[in-house]
Amino acid sequence: MALRDELLKVIWHAFTALDVDKCGKVSKSQLKVLSHSLCTVLQVPHNPVALENHFKDDDEGPVSNQGYMPYLNRFILDKVQPNSFDKSDFNRMCWTLCVKKNLNRNNLLISDDDTFKVWCIFNFLSEDVYPLIIVPEEIEYLLRKLTEAMGVNWQQEQFEDYRAHLGAKRCGLSAWEFIELIGSGLFSKGMNRQTLSMAINEVYCELILDVLKQGYLWKKGHKRKNWNERWFLLKPDIISYYVGEDLKEKKGDILLSSRCYVESLPDKDGRKCLLMIKCADKSFEISASDKKKKQEWIQAIQTAINFLRDQRLPPHKEGRQKRRELRQKIQAEQDEIAQRMKELQMANEDKQQELEKMRKELEDAATQAALEEKRRLQTQMQLQDRFRQELEREKNIREQVEEQVAQKSTELQQYFQRVKELEEMYKRLEEALEDERQARQEEESVRKLQTRLLEEECSKRLDLERLHLKQQQTIQTTEAEKQELENQRAMKDRALDAAMKQLDELERERKHALEQYGEAAKKLELAASKTKNWKAKVAQHEGLLRLIEPGPKGRQLITNWGPAAFTEAELSLREKSWQKQKNSAMQ
Repeated sequence: MALRDELLKVIWHAFTALDVDKCGKVSKSQLKVLSHSLCTVLQVPHNPVALENHFKDDDEGPVSNQGYMPYLNRFILDKVQPNSFDKSDFNRMCWTLCVKKNLNRNNLLISDDDTFKVWCIFNFLSEDVYPLIIVPEEIEYLLRKLTEAMGVNWQQEQFEDYRAHLGAKRCGLSAWEFIELIGSGLFSKGMNRQTLSMAINEVYCELILDVLKQGYLWKKGHKRKNWNERWFLLKPDIISYYVGEDLKEKKGDILLSSRCYVESLPDKDGRKCLLMIKCADKSFEISASDKKKKQEWIQAIQTAINFLRDQRLPPHKEGRQKRRELRQKIQAEQDEIAQRMKELQMANEDKQQELEKMRKELEDAATQAALEEKRRLQTQMQLQDRFRQELEREKNIREQVEEQVAQKSTELQQYFQRVKELEEMYKRLEEALEDERQARQEEESVRKLQTRLLEEECSKRLDLERLHLKQQQTIQTTEAEKQELENQRAMKDRALDAAMKQLDELERERKHALEQYGEAAKKLELAASKTKNWKAKVAQHEGLLRLIEPGPKGRQLITNWGPAAFTEAELSLREKSWQKQKNSAMQ
């Protein structure tokens, strides 16, 4: 319903700008052109047959403008999809249809583009009643934002004078009166046109384009890892970055969600004031020009993520809704006070009628008493002598009547005194109601301040908890790595000790084998010498007779130190011993 209401406000300007005949009706051809334009800019399929069937000519002549709303709702607005069209193009189209007929640019100090932006701001801040108007409270809100954007002080007395000049009968301004107020420079005297234009553009970006923050930042590339300066635009659910602030060449978007978070990074690689935006699939490293801008961007991005997490409206839309609710609440209180005053007035009128009735009764009683006195006097003159005793009795009766009249007069004075007391009570009641209204306003201000402080405290507490959790995780990771390194070092020390023992054992065995080999070589040399002597003797005695020597019965063993000086069984035992030492060293 919010999107439909926004579209209806803009379409209302274009519709009311259409030409009407003497009977106050719009021609069908104009409605066809308007419908086709709306379907084109809203990305809705246009059905000319439906328009013809909806607006059939009858004996009354041209189509009435009262019949266009059902067609607009059924065939256009019901088919509009959110985020499927460009709102700026839609506003521009409706602005083009209505500006020439309604706007007088003779006394305006702002450009056509700024006038269009002021018109869009009017549609955002205007009430949801037709014809569209903007109430004084929203006018004050916008003027405050413009003066704040221009860097000047707000003049409350000047606005109160303008509000009084506006008159009590006027409940607000139309779009064109509002544009004339901003464009006349009444509340921007002393400021040049460029400053006013920049202020209008800043407010337009915040209220219409939902820009929470914008400015130049440096962004690190994902592929080349180089740094480029980009113009960043922060919106409630997306961060877009462009080549320049003219927004002509868009380079990319950062989609925000409730699972995203932003954190500060330490300086590295010659870059300072670093921050990182972590999303579900990517992380973006960004560098600000100074620490102040870095902190402002971190707070702005975190605020946008919090709004997404809490499913809240953007700040300016939430503020507009709260201001409307406050106005409705005040209006309800004023209606209640008026109703109570009406009841008191009716009760006062009833008392006045009752007092008037009593006064008439007293007058009738006095008249009746006068008549009775006259008849008594006549009777007394005729029967003075005869009815003297009766005269005395009548005298007593007259005295009693006078006492009653005096008593009635006293009661009348008491009633008048009661009326005065009621009037004083009525005045005190009005004062009490005014005090109560002021107290409620002060209570609302204190409640807003407490809410803001609680939100800031909650944000800081969450930051501290995340920092503490991160420190705990880092400590646990460091302890685990330290323990693993200790275990590896101990294992390597044990393996080194075992290898050293094995090396010593092998060295001892090698020395023992060398000793055995030396003894065997000596024995072999001695045997060879004996054999040589024996061969010489045999050759000397037997001539050509040659000694046939038996060869070795088994295969000869060879080691690293030459022919083996031990048997195969000994070699097998040594191999088993080496294998056990090797397995123990590996364990």
